Amino acid sequence: MGFIRKCLAWLSVPVICLLFMPVYLLRPFNPDNNRLFGLVVARVGRFFLGMKRPIEGTENIPKDRPVVMVANHQHNDDLFVVADLLPRRTVTVGKSALIWVPFFGQVFWLGGNVILNRAHLIRSVAALQATTDAITTEDKSVWIFPEGTRSHGKGLQNFKKGAFHVAIASGAPIVPVCASIYHDRVTGLTGRRESVSVRVLPPLETSGLTRENASELMARCHRMMEETIATL
Repeated sequence: MGFIRKCLAWLSVPVICLLFMPVYLLRPFNPDNNRLFGLVVARVGRFFLGMKRPIEGTENIPKDRPVVMVANHQHNDDLFVVADLLPRRTVTVGKSALIWVPFFGQVFWLGGNVILNRAHLIRSVAALQATTDAITTEDKSVWIFPEGTRSHGKGLQNFKKGAFHVAIASGAPIVPVCASIYHDRVTGLTGRRESVSVRVLPPLETSGLTRENASELMARCHRMMEETIATL
């Protein structure tokens, strides 16, 4: 039953992509498309999975200014856990391989999201610079998984500095989003997915910081998130 639930959850994604395609085509590269898409995908996915997602701390997400949201990345199913938490005018950062995912890749591109090519460092640096410019001049927020890859439920991995350089360069606060460790397990005869708890921490202000402070900011954020995840 759990396998059927997971299949239904992921089959819903391309269907929702197709339904949203006219919206993206009518408003190409409008970041608010991403917020609406994430809201629908996450809630439909959790419905099919039978997953509960207790959450606290949403009041810590500023609504009057751009932010850099950072979250721990465990599985592809994180899409259903946190995608409905995107603030207004938010773009996300993803690998270039996502573009080739049928339907989802086209929606991802049309959402104006930041695409990183790990094989071309110069292009990736340019993409992050464009992200900084978008925050400061276009009133956009950005969502980044600073681990850079999935942990598969093995705990918080080391962070990459990109998110913290972007936050400092733009002056936007870092807002950490912590999801409890989960392992794609099901419970009961109905195959409902294990509950995943989420806590949004208070913003880490970056005003007055310089690029020399990036490592310290990254370490502080990692420590806070690691301690929080251990309590969820």
